[in-house]
Amino acid sequence: MSESNTMIITDESGQEREVEILLTFEDENTGRSFVLFTDPQDSEGNVYAYRYDEDGNLNEVSDESEWEMCQEVLGAFAQEDDEDEA
Repeated sequence: MSESNTMIITDESGQEREVEILLTFEDENTGRSFVLFTDPQDSEGNVYAYRYDEDGNLNEVSDESEWEMCQEVLGAFAQEDDEDEA
């Protein structure tokens, strides 16, 4: 993964899109790496969670427990960010 806060993904229709990375992290229990991002073109502001491997291959998080863990990490990150701004 690059060190910038954006990356290019290819959507289901084969179109390349630039998305904004919110955060990347590794699950200490499984050793899996995750990236959470938003699509600036998405007016709803959805957050997408994907696992990625050392080759940069992305797989959408579909496991309920992994999705809940990603939501918890994002919530903790957002709370930390709010505290930093206060």
